[in-house]
Amino acid sequence: MDMIIAVLFGSAALAILLMVYFLLDYRRHKQDWKKKMRTWYPEEKRKSAISVLGDKYDASPSSEKLHKKLQLANVGLLPSEYIGAHIVGFLLLYVVFNMIFSMSAFISLVLTVGLLAASHFLLFYLRKNRYEERFNEQLSEVCRLLANASKSGMTVTQGIDLVANEVSSPAMEEFKRMSYELKLGVPLEQVLKKVQERNTSRDFQLFAATLLIQKKTGGNLASTLETMATTLEDRKILHQTIRTMTSEQRYISIIVPAMPIFILLVMNNVMAGFTDPLTTTPGLIILALFGAGIILSFFLIRKITDIKV
Repeated sequence: MDMIIAVLFGSAALAILLMVYFLLDYRRHKQDWKKKMRTWYPEEKRKSAISVLGDKYDASPSSEKLHKKLQLANVGLLPSEYIGAHIVGFLLLYVVFNMIFSMSAFISLVLTVGLLAASHFLLFYLRKNRYEERFNEQLSEVCRLLANASKSGMTVTQGIDLVANEVSSPAMEEFKRMSYELKLGVPLEQVLKKVQERNTSRDFQLFAATLLIQKKTGGNLASTLETMATTLEDRKILHQTIRTMTSEQRYISIIVPAMPIFILLVMNNVMAGFTDPLTTTPGLIILALFGAGIILSFFLIRKITDIKV
C-alpha cells in the first residue's frame, strides 16, 4: 500500500514537472512568434488629430496641384507638411516683427504675409525644373548601365529593370514605373511617350528617340549609349562650371533685396516710430516703388545669370 502511494506521488510530481516544462516551452515559442509578427506586421502608432487631418488633405483632389508643384521642384514634403511649415513660419515671423523689431501690428502682418508669399513664389520659381534637372543629371549613368546591359546580352526591357534597381531618386521612380508597365505588356513606345509627357527636357527626348530608333532599325545600341553618356557627362560638367562662375551673381540677387528690409527693421528697433511715415499715403507710394524696384532687380540679375547650355 505504501509503495502504491509512493508511485502515485512520484507520478504526480513527474506530471507537474512535465506540465511546467511544456508551459515554459510554449511561452518561449509564443514570445518568439510575437517578435516575428511585430517584425512582419509592425503596429501603426496612433496618429494625432493634426496628422489625421493632414492625411485627409493629402488624399483629397485639392492637394494634387500642390503635390505636383512640390514634385517638380524636387521638394520632399507632402502638401499638408508644406502648409504646416507656412503656418509655423507665419506665427514665427509675426512674433519677430512685432515683438523683436517693434513693428506695429498692421506692418508686421503685411511684412509676414509678403515674405511668405515671396518665399512661396521664389521656391517654385528657382526650383521649377529641379526635378527634371536632377533626372537629367542621372541620364549619363542610365546610359552607361543600359550600355553594359546590352553588352552582356540583355534586352532593353531587362536593362530598364536593371536601371530601376541600381540608380537613385528621382530616376529610380520613373524607371521602376517603366519596368512595371513593360512587365504588364505595355509597348516600349507607349511607355516612353508617357515619360516624355512628364519630362519634356531635350536630353530625355534625345534619350527616348535613341532607344526607339535603335529598337526599330537595329545597330550597336551599346556603342550609341556610351557615346550619349560621354556627351551628357561633358554637358553636365559645362553646366556645373557655368553655375560656379555665376554663383556670386545669383546670391547677390537674393542679398540685394534682403539688405534694405533688414536695415529698415534694425533702424525701427533703434529709433522708435521710424517706420510710422510708411503708413501714410506718400509712404505707401514710396514703399510700393521700393518693392517694385526690388522685384525688378531680382529678375534682371537672375535673367543675366540664366545661361542655357
